[in-house]
Amino acid sequence: METTSTPTHCPYCALQCGMNLSPTPEGGVEVTERVDFPVNRGALCGKGRTAPAVLSSRVRLTSPLVRSGGTLVPATWDEALDRIAGELGSIRAEHGPDALGVFGGGGLTNEKAYTLGKFARVVLGTSQIDYNGRFCMSSAAAGGIKAFGLDRGLPFPLEDIPKTGCVILVGSNLAETMPPALRFFSELRENGGTLIVVDPRRTRTAEQADLHLMPRPGTDLALALGLLHLVVAEGRVDEEYVRERTSGWEEARAAAMAHWPEHVERITGVSVPQLREAVRMFCEPEAAMVLTARGPEQQSKGTDTVGAWINLCLATGRAGRPLSGYGCLTGQGNGQGGREHGQKADQLPGYRKLDDPAARRHVAEVWGVDPDSLPGPGRSAYELLDALGTDIRSLLLMASNPVVSAPRAAHIEERLKSLDFLAVCDVVLSETAALADVVLPVTQWAEETGTMTSLEGRVLLRQRAITPPAGVRSDLEVMHELAARLGVEKGFPTDPEEIFEELRRASAGGPADYSGITYRRLVEENGVFWPCPAAPATPTAPTAPTASASASAVDDDGEDAGLDVFPEDPARDEAGPAQPGAVLPGPVHPGTPRLFLDRFATDDGRARFVPVSHRPAAEEPDEEYPVFLTTGRVVAQYQSGAQTRRVDELNVAAPGPFVELHPRLAARLGAAEGDPLAVVSRRGRAVAPARITTGIRPDTVFMPFHWPGEGRANTLTNPALDPTSRMPEFKVCAVRVEVVEP
Repeated sequence: METTSTPTHCPYCALQCGMNLSPTPEGGVEVTERVDFPVNRGALCGKGRTAPAVLSSRVRLTSPLVRSGGTLVPATWDEALDRIAGELGSIRAEHGPDALGVFGGGGLTNEKAYTLGKFARVVLGTSQIDYNGRFCMSSAAAGGIKAFGLDRGLPFPLEDIPKTGCVILVGSNLAETMPPALRFFSELRENGGTLIVVDPRRTRTAEQADLHLMPRPGTDLALALGLLHLVVAEGRVDEEYVRERTSGWEEARAAAMAHWPEHVERITGVSVPQLREAVRMFCEPEAAMVLTARGPEQQSKGTDTVGAWINLCLATGRAGRPLSGYGCLTGQGNGQGGREHGQKADQLPGYRKLDDPAARRHVAEVWGVDPDSLPGPGRSAYELLDALGTDIRSLLLMASNPVVSAPRAAHIEERLKSLDFLAVCDVVLSETAALADVVLPVTQWAEETGTMTSLEGRVLLRQRAITPPAGVRSDLEVMHELAARLGVEKGFPTDPEEIFEELRRASAGGPADYSGITYRRLVEENGVFWPCPAAPATPTAPTAPTASASASAVDDDGEDAGLDVFPEDPARDEAGPAQPGAVLPGPVHPGTPRLFLDRFATDDGRARFVPVSHRPAAEEPDEEYPVFLTTGRVVAQYQSGAQTRRVDELNVAAPGPFVELHPRLAARLGAAEGDPLAVVSRRGRAVAPARITTGIRPDTVFMPFHWPGEGRANTLTNPALDPTSRMPEFKVCAVRVEVVEP
C-alpha cells in the first residue's frame, strides 16, 4: 500500500487550512497534521478533520441521474450529457442565449470558475451568469474598490494580526465559522493588544473580547459613524496622513458629524461610554485594524457600512501602513478567487470589468474570439434566481444549493421548479439537485488538482490525493464534453494546470494579476499572494504594480524591508519566444502579501473617503412583526449543510436548527427551553426549538441557516438588495415569534 501523504488544503472555509491526506488500509484517506502551513500550523476544526467522510460512496453521488416520469433514475454519462446539450441548444434556438442561465459557487477552484465564465460567454453566449459568492463578501468588495481601487479580502496576511495594537471585529463569529483563526486574536491579546467585537449576540468570539458592543441589528453603519464623530471631536484625526494619502475627507467628515454620540446611542443601543472606550482602544496604539464579516455586509446598505468602517481607518491613518488596515474575512473556500476570474455577472478574468473595451479585447485575444461576441454584464445572483422560469428558461448550476442558501428561499425553490430545464453538477444529492432534470456526479477536493485563493489573497494548490470512484467526472470534463456537443471543439481542456496557464495570460495586467504564479511556485513557496505579475524580460528593475510591489517585502517586525529587483529564475531563461497573449519570461515577482504600503490602487494613489449616512434596514420591526431576526452559522455545520449534514460526527454536535432568544422574550411568549417556536416573516414561516440565552439582545432572535425543511431560516430572510453590491439583506428582517401549540 502507498504510504506517502499528500499535502493539500481543507475543502471548507476561506482559511484553506493546510492538511495532509494519508491512505488508510481500507483504501480511503485520513487527515493528518500539516504543521508547515502558516495559517493553521496543523490545527483543524471538526469539519476539516472529518472532511474525508464525504468522500465515501455511501453519502455521495456516483452515477448521473436523469429525470424520467417525474423520478431521477441512473443514466450513462453520454445519455446525461446529450440530454443537457440538447435541452440547452433547443432553448437557445427558440428563446435566445440569455434564456440560458449559469450559476456557480465560491467553492469552485480558480480553474473551474475561470472555465465556467468562459463556457457561459463563449459556448452559450449568455450574459446570465453569477454565483453564490455574491452572498458572501460582495459588499466588502464594493466598499474596498470605492476606497482603495482594489478588492482583496485581507490586504495583509493573518500573521500580522497578533502584532497590531487593536482589532475591531465587526459581525464575525470566527470562533465558530473558522476556529483555527481564533489563535491569531488570542496571540494579539497575549502580546498586549486589544480586541473589540461588534455583534448583537454574545458569541464564543465575543467572549474573547476586551470590549463587546451589542448594537441593534442593522445599525452597524450608525455605530461606525458615531465612532468617527468621536475621533474628530476628540482630536484623534491623523491630519498629516489624511492630507498626504487620501481625498474626500471634508465630505466624509461632515457626514460623520451628523451622527453625534447620543444620537448614535439611541439608534444602536450602544452606550456613549462604550463608544468613547472603543475610540480610545482603537486610537491609542500605533497600529490597529478593522475586520468585517457577514454581519455588517449582508445588509441592504452593506457597501455604505463597509465604507464607514474604512473611513474610520483612513481618518486615523490605519490603512496602507504596516500592521494596520481594513480587511474582510471571506467565508467560502474560494470566495476570493471565485469572483476574480469570470463567474461573476460583471467580470472577466483578472478582476477585469466586462464593460471595459480594453479588458474585453485582452481576454478575447486569449480566448481566440471576437471581443464583440462577448455578452455584456448580466443579472446579480438573487436577480438571476428570481428571473428563473420567466426570462431565463434553463439553468446550469455548479457547487451551490440555493434551495437552502438563497434569501426568500421558498420563492427561489418555486422559481427553480418553474424552469423548462435544470442541470446540476454536485458531489451529493442536495436539496437543489433533487429538483433537477439531470444531475451529474463530480469529483471532490481530494480527487482533483486545482488552485484556491484564500481570504489573505494567497493562491494555493490543492493536490489530488486519491482516485475518484468509477462513474464520477470533474466539472472540467463536464464543460469540455458539453462544449464539444454544442459545437466548440477547442478551448476547454480538462487538465487543470493547462487551464491555469491560460488563466495566467488572461489575468495578466488586470487588478488580480496571477501571471507570475505557476503550479511549481505554489508547491515550493506554500502559496503566492496576488497581485503577482510576470515581470518584464528587460534587465532593469520593473515598475511596481498598482497595489505596490514593495508591499510584499515587509519583515517580521512589520517594517518595510525594501524591494529593488525581483530575484532571478534560471528556468525562465530557457523559455522560447512569446506567443500572442502569452506571459513574458523574466525575473520572478515575489507576490504581494501586503498591499497599499506605497500607494493605493487608485489613479492618483490616494485612498478615497466616501461620505455615507445611516439609514434604517429595509424592514424594521413593527406591531405585526416586532422582533429582529438575524442568521448565521454554527461550528459543526457549513453553509447550506449539503456536505456536513452527511457526516455523523457533525450531526451529533449540531443535529438541527434552533431559535436563540433572550429570557425576557421567552417569558413574554411563555416559551421554555426546547419548546417549538414558529418564526414568521412577511415571506414565510419556520419552526425550530427554543434555545434560551442571555447572550442575545431581548429584541432579537437568531437562527442558523444550514438546514432545509420547516426549520429553514432563509424562508424568512429579506432579499432587499444593496444598490451597489446587490447583496441581499440576510442579516436583518422583521419577524414575530409564536409558541407552537401541541
